[in-house]
Amino acid sequence: MTAPLHHVDVPFEKATFGMGCYWGTDSLFGATLGVLRTRVGYSGGTTGAPKGKDIGDNVEVIEIHYDPTKITYSQLLEMFWENHEYRASARLKREYMTMIQYHSEDQRKLAEASKAAQQAKEPEEVVATEIVPASPLYPAADHNQKYRLQGHVDLAKGLGLTSELLQSSHVAARLNGYLVGAGGLEQFEAEADQLGLSDAQKQYVRNYLIENDGAGIAC
Repeated sequence: MTAPLHHVDVPFEKATFGMGCYWGTDSLFGATLGVLRTRVGYSGGTTGAPKGKDIGDNVEVIEIHYDPTKITYSQLLEMFWENHEYRASARLKREYMTMIQYHSEDQRKLAEASKAAQQAKEPEEVVATEIVPASPLYPAADHNQKYRLQGHVDLAKGLGLTSELLQSSHVAARLNGYLVGAGGLEQFEAEADQLGLSDAQKQYVRNYLIENDGAGIAC
């Protein structure tokens, strides 16, 4: 029996974005080719680790590990701008604010240029996105990791997900997106055999992908 593909051991880089509620962005990026794994949590504040439900002045973020030979940071930035609210007029709570945390000087330059380009497209608006150095990530509780996948209890159980795997599993990241229609059927079919799923699991995911195709990513 084929084991679920939890670990993909290739060189990777990190990207960290604040894009509002992290459930939706976890699905969006998890089903993106070139993304190896994702985890969500809180970062960017001055108050340290969250204490229970009190997250202080931290922001909800997603941390993405990606293969730079398969997808570029600029492509991830395009997805960032296309899939969340970044305008000051939205008056978002601090928890859900728009943020790019850069992990290198190259990322900083690309982020700054992309923000300037986005601002030029919308001169009547103020692009409120903060661009800041990467800071410690405080992972969200297990029930918030791969939230959509965990709603499919039998499938999640069949993957043998642990607390660690909820933050590091490749197949969990993929299915967390596919189940809500992200990625698309053609992409799923092209890689389904490599994900280590049983025939029954593949058909289960396929059915939900078809049902939710084009539904969009919501929190």
